[in-house]
Amino acid sequence: MLFGKTFPWSRRGGDLFTLTTYIGVTIVLFGAVLLAVVAWTGWTSNTNAVERERTLVENALDQSIIRVLSEQKSVAWWDDAVINVAQGRVNTEWADVQLGMYLSETYGHVEVYVLDSEDRSVYAWVDGENAGPAAFARRERDFAPLLREVRTGSREYPRTRDQAFVASQAAYRDLLGARVARWGGHILSVDGKPAVVTAITIVPNLEFDLVQGTPYMLVSVVPIDQTFMSTIGRSLLMQDLTFTETPAHDSAHNVDVFRADDGSTVGYLSWTPRRPGRGLLTVILPLVGLGVFAVGLLAQTMLRRLKRASAELEAREALAQHEAKHDQLSGLPNRRHFVEVLQDSLDSLLQRRHGERVAVAYIDVDRFKDINDTLGHQAGDALIVAVAERLQSVLGPGDFIARFGGDEFAVMRRAKGEADGAELADSLHSAFEQSFDVQGQNVRMTASIGLCMAPDHGMSPAELMRNADIALYQGKNQGRDRAMMFCAEMAAELEERREVELELERAIEAGGLEVHYQPVISCKNGQVTGVEALLRWNHPVKGAVSPAVFVPIAEETGLMPALGALVLERAFEDSKRWPGVQVAINLSPVQFRHVELIELLQYLVVKCGVEPSRFVLEVTEGVLLEASDRNRETIDALRELGFRVALDDFGTGYSSLSYLSEFRFDKIKIDRGFVTGIQERKRALTIIQSVVTLGRGLGMDIVAEGVETEAEATVMRLVGVTELQGYFFSPARPAEEMQGFIDALAANSEVVGRVSAPSIKRIDARS
Repeated sequence: MLFGKTFPWSRRGGDLFTLTTYIGVTIVLFGAVLLAVVAWTGWTSNTNAVERERTLVENALDQSIIRVLSEQKSVAWWDDAVINVAQGRVNTEWADVQLGMYLSETYGHVEVYVLDSEDRSVYAWVDGENAGPAAFARRERDFAPLLREVRTGSREYPRTRDQAFVASQAAYRDLLGARVARWGGHILSVDGKPAVVTAITIVPNLEFDLVQGTPYMLVSVVPIDQTFMSTIGRSLLMQDLTFTETPAHDSAHNVDVFRADDGSTVGYLSWTPRRPGRGLLTVILPLVGLGVFAVGLLAQTMLRRLKRASAELEAREALAQHEAKHDQLSGLPNRRHFVEVLQDSLDSLLQRRHGERVAVAYIDVDRFKDINDTLGHQAGDALIVAVAERLQSVLGPGDFIARFGGDEFAVMRRAKGEADGAELADSLHSAFEQSFDVQGQNVRMTASIGLCMAPDHGMSPAELMRNADIALYQGKNQGRDRAMMFCAEMAAELEERREVELELERAIEAGGLEVHYQPVISCKNGQVTGVEALLRWNHPVKGAVSPAVFVPIAEETGLMPALGALVLERAFEDSKRWPGVQVAINLSPVQFRHVELIELLQYLVVKCGVEPSRFVLEVTEGVLLEASDRNRETIDALRELGFRVALDDFGTGYSSLSYLSEFRFDKIKIDRGFVTGIQERKRALTIIQSVVTLGRGLGMDIVAEGVETEAEATVMRLVGVTELQGYFFSPARPAEEMQGFIDALAANSEVVGRVSAPSIKRIDARS
């Protein structure tokens, strides 16, 4: 019978139904698991974010303890403090100015006490005035555990907050002795409110013999109020971090009990936590659920499959168009797309002409090549992505940003005048205020910005970009990390700079550069113990070109490795003229970070046949801003080759005594800024005395640069500096003149401390 037959297509339909059913069930199960994973991931992300922020707040409070201890140290570890308050009789007038007023007005210490060797109050400054020693009676019981902790070293509280301060003071504590250099700090309840309470012994910083018996102690109280917590919040980018005495009832905020170190509750901390999982829970989760439902419902129909195929084709086409106009690394529009958008804006500007302008900014990341040379190209790529994200975050919705390649970006903004251009520059600069996390390292970067305006500086994309580029390089030429608006004079200056670049390259190839040497004089016997190699360029037409002009150009254009190799080889060869005299050679940051520095030095030592121990390689503080493993390994490798290493220009702005413990140096060169007029600058003299005491205690020689007067030379010798260098003795000389100067100085029987300016001039004349 007709209806009793089973047709083959009905069997295929049943099989297809079964197959699609299985697929549907599988999709539903997989979707349920996916929804659970997304939900769990979002919840976990939010929880981890809160915990991380809680840890950041605790760490910031620890840093506050360390900051207050450091503020106390500035006046407590001082010979004058021991003499005026810790030798039996308190000089109240001195204590009011140097302790009470200084700590309260400078750092906000509301209470300052000085306790004698038996922890009895001998001085008190409370709420901006001298309150008399009896004022400490109300704090004696509450502060007793902290005082015992400082005196005995035993921990009275379960939390330790001064670990970083302990590590940073290790060298000084070793010099003075652990029995007297002691400190401690905690968060305590003071009058029912939280406060940072710290105590530190009053000890000398130079004349250690001043310590007699148990030292006196300086105690400070800094209240923790809303202003205090707001400062911490801004440093952690937690803008609404709030301290209250009662808990806030708000589901949008995280509320934590704030406990003092003795366990007592002193208030509550609340802030709006970052919720990285919010997008997963509010957007992704519903979308995934909808997708699972849609796929399960429409899996059996051919029509939906065709639609999906069509959608995929459209997506690929859109992706191809996107990739043609966007940078693959950063995801930003590329040069081609930027030019198109800029041209559209210029066309629109021509049609309107109502005082409107178009601002174009060209951004170049300063010293980006150093990142590639030192950390590798992967780190450079990561930095580019981070910079792109940071720039986008500071721009407005109407701004258009693109990446041109390398470390170059461009931004276009509709503007009304130059003020809008300045505002754009400020926004772009703000993107570089915080350091960048590159492969686990905090890297501080700056950017140079060139700006121009249409129609003032051109009406074509090519003209505007060329002028913005000229303004950019003008900013780089003036020291980087700045924004410059284009003007006609810049084009001429750029041409001159490019001319210097080309002539410098030719001078390097033709041997047109010279190395001169400035003598280094021993304070012990007044003789030349070393010379410093200094590069000089005497242009056949322009005359003497300052290193301050051509060295930055060499660093920017990639000529620095060749220039540095030239100085090293010349200095190695010239050193044979003066056996027994050390030769100091500056290593530029580019040289120091170059991956082939060690191999170059090994090659030149063999080629020139010199002994590395005769050479001092000088490294500036700017190179060592980060105590990275690579910096430490490079210095260790230089020392293993036999070279001596000096810390150059100490005191130029990055100075930190931690360099002396982080890195192994043979010499410290004190910058001329501390030496000039030293006989009239007591504060600078105190700093130099501290550096000399610490440096020589660590086995380092101390060299004072820029000595220009007999008075400066005398003061430097008296404070313990081992070597002197400067125009008072001699300017830099050609290699062939140096031996005559050495012989002339050797014939002079006077030591450096008694050498007068006229005698030096006579030595110059004879040499």
